[in-house]
Amino acid sequence: MQQKFYEANRNLIVNINGKLAHRDEAGVSPFDSAVQGGDAVWEGLRLYQGRIFRLTEHLDRLRGSAKALAFAEIPSHESITEQIRRTLAANKMFDGVHIRLTLTRGVKITSGMDPRLNQAGPTLIVLAEHKPPVYDKRGLRLATSSVRRFPPDCLDPKIHHNNLLQSILAKIEANAAGVDDALMLDVRGFVAETNATHVFLVTRGAVATPRTVACPEGITRSTVLELCRKHEIAVAETDLSLTDFYRADEMFCTGTMGEIAPVTEVDGRKIGDGQCGPVTLRLSELFAELTRSEGTTVAEA
Repeated sequence: MQQKFYEANRNLIVNINGKLAHRDEAGVSPFDSAVQGGDAVWEGLRLYQGRIFRLTEHLDRLRGSAKALAFAEIPSHESITEQIRRTLAANKMFDGVHIRLTLTRGVKITSGMDPRLNQAGPTLIVLAEHKPPVYDKRGLRLATSSVRRFPPDCLDPKIHHNNLLQSILAKIEANAAGVDDALMLDVRGFVAETNATHVFLVTRGAVATPRTVACPEGITRSTVLELCRKHEIAVAETDLSLTDFYRADEMFCTGTMGEIAPVTEVDGRKIGDGQCGPVTLRLSELFAELTRSEGTTVAEA
């Protein structure tokens, strides 16, 4: 799976600390912490008909990650939302948009890793793109990566940080294997997530997903768990091995950029009948209904 360039994004206006600029002219200082050491946190948001789905939950996670990294200053939800509104208005965006928020520790007075060198406050980047869900709804093919997800005692996955080298290395392996994405294990050998999404399986109508031991707390993941409980679909958060997925009736992945997408093959094993299963389809429909009715209004048509 490779994302495409959309012509509508050629003249995007990007927002960096409130300054709006063309994508080719927007710039981040070489002294910024994101450049110096990946010292930043981020969120992916999706705009549906002028509304961002679960915006408060995303901003809560952004703030929680920044607090865990001991950022001296963190913009308020209201100030971040205002910059999102300004960015969408500048791009005349209303629907089918993915927004990447990045909050860095800010610009340093000189090169170095010490956070005491950050004396100018944080840098907020709002990047909004015309981008429909990126995954093929007919089904994804995965291969297990040799790269393991960190446990909490190495680098806590609850921090939604910009250190994405594990994911990039796993994606390189997936590309070399000719599949869509990589399935990643934790250090104990249980499935954690893919290089970009959370994963779920379905066995005899019951849904299960890995615990957040070596994967982040996902907004779409938590929404799927809520939908299961609300609609009386059996669901569990538990340790799951590769064999559990190989012999599952269905498998799907979740994430803001791709929503809910079926997985039809893992390591050359066909999952179920190799098509999107009924539980996956039902949850996809329920999720779509939710995104049509919920969200924080940030743009006008």
